Amino acid sequence: MQFTEAQLSQWLAGFLWPLMRIGAMLMVAPIFSVRQVPVRLRLLLAVLITLVVQPVLPPAPVVSVFGADALLIALQQIVIGVALGFVLQMAFNALIFAGQAMAYSMGLGFASMMDPTNGVQVPVVAQFWLILAMLAFLMLNGHLVLISAIVETFSVLPVATDGLTRAGIWELVSWASRMFAAGVLMATPVIISLLLVNIGMGVVSRAAPQLNIFAIGFPITLLMGFVLIWMTIPQVMNSFGGLVTEAFARSALVLSTR
Repeated sequence: MQFTEAQLSQWLAGFLWPLMRIGAMLMVAPIFSVRQVPVRLRLLLAVLITLVVQPVLPPAPVVSVFGADALLIALQQIVIGVALGFVLQMAFNALIFAGQAMAYSMGLGFASMMDPTNGVQVPVVAQFWLILAMLAFLMLNGHLVLISAIVETFSVLPVATDGLTRAGIWELVSWASRMFAAGVLMATPVIISLLLVNIGMGVVSRAAPQLNIFAIGFPITLLMGFVLIWMTIPQVMNSFGGLVTEAFARSALVLSTR
């Protein structure tokens, strides 16, 4: 049995370029990109997914893997995978932004802990929302939807020297503002309610100056903050679910913009 150089190059390209797109997505996407997941495990998962989905993928272009066109194709696959993971990552960062706004409003901005996703210190309230979001994402099989989405990109945007256009990249960048708008929308009920509580504390301090407003106001604000968080969990999770759905829809729009 003999194999030609063209056949070997075709087989290598049919495996290598999908691996680059899937691996880039796993390195950026939520859940998979946390520091607790070793890089070797992510690489192994990318190889396994590529081996499973390779038979159903469109055929790769006949290009030498060691040529200039192959370098352009490899860069395009990495950009496409990073774009899909980045859009979904912004949905999770919107929830972190909302948690930080809630924490600063209720006086827990000083209580921070390590965020396993980004490796930075974030308020405990933001970490609480992030854990809930990860659990909800896994319970709704969001990781499977993400893998299915990256596989569908090979039909929408096949492996070629041309990939994401300037219009697609602009759509991706412009959607970043949605992260801040969604975060403010999630945190608005808690912020407004705590603002009213603080206004009430100000009225009390003016009516009874002898009271130590700091000793009384901080426990009340803290208690009301926890009560409001407990009451707004369904609304925040619904908003997060809608944001994730919008992220998948926007990623499909970005990848289909040619």
